[in-house]
Amino acid sequence: MLIGELSKQTGLSRDTIRFYEKKGLIAVGRKERRFNNYKEYSEHTLQRLFQIKRIKGFGFTLNETASLFDLIETNQASCQNVSEIISEKVILIDQKIMQLIELRQLMQRSVDKCLQDCCSNAQEPNCPTLTTDFLS
Repeated sequence: MLIGELSKQTGLSRDTIRFYEKKGLIAVGRKERRFNNYKEYSEHTLQRLFQIKRIKGFGFTLNETASLFDLIETNQASCQNVSEIISEKVILIDQKIMQLIELRQLMQRSVDKCLQDCCSNAQEPNCPTLTTDFLS
């Protein structure tokens, strides 16, 4: 299939597909080109793109995705290895969630302080939240 059909079936843009090819996540050999040099993508490539989407959907980066593919291709993607990798990702996600909760709390305190202090006094032309170290 041509890139347009591949794009339609996967929901990925043509540029994304080309980028994945450039990064080595998918490969199209010289034999898979038409006489006009158009690339003919195989069913294997389609399935590979679905795998990439699934892995990226878990929050893995393209580099991490490539590493996972390396494990698969060398038959080292055992349940033990994969579960360890996913567990490490879960820890990173938990850390990110905590950082986002802290950021949310900081922003909410800022809004509360602003509404309580500066908005009621209207002494400053600009909100101190953006112009000073308001929460210190």
